[in-house]
Amino acid sequence: MTAPVFRRALRSDTVAIARLLADDALGSDREDPAASETYLEAFDRVDADQHQLLAVAQIDGAVLACLQMTFVPGLSNQGATFALLQAVRVDASLRGQGVGQAFMAWAMDQARARGCAAMELFTHESRRDAQRFYARLGFSPSHVGMRRAL
Repeated sequence: MTAPVFRRALRSDTVAIARLLADDALGSDREDPAASETYLEAFDRVDADQHQLLAVAQIDGAVLACLQMTFVPGLSNQGATFALLQAVRVDASLRGQGVGQAFMAWAMDQARARGCAAMELFTHESRRDAQRFYARLGFSPSHVGMRRAL
């Protein structure tokens, strides 16, 4: 396997990103990679926001991992900015090969470069393998998340 290239996502990556987001039990119920126009519109909104970084890992020309990072400036913690990570996906064929770990190290470097004091992430409570992966990278449970449909 060629070493992955980590980069900001391009509009042309949206189909591959949607495929990655749909490729698990949770995503298969809420994502629809065939709805390309919806994803293109969402990409445009995310890409235009200076506080967002939608990134991909490209290997041998194919987009095989993605993540979205939001940079959140705040008043708490003496005005610290933190990075909020979500929608982290690695193609199932590459899991356990170090791609996710390298991608997360790259993401942490991006957050440090933006002056972030900490990184937080979202992972669904049912994603036990992902939680073990994040724990190996030094993340620890710290908050109780709640959600409400609007």
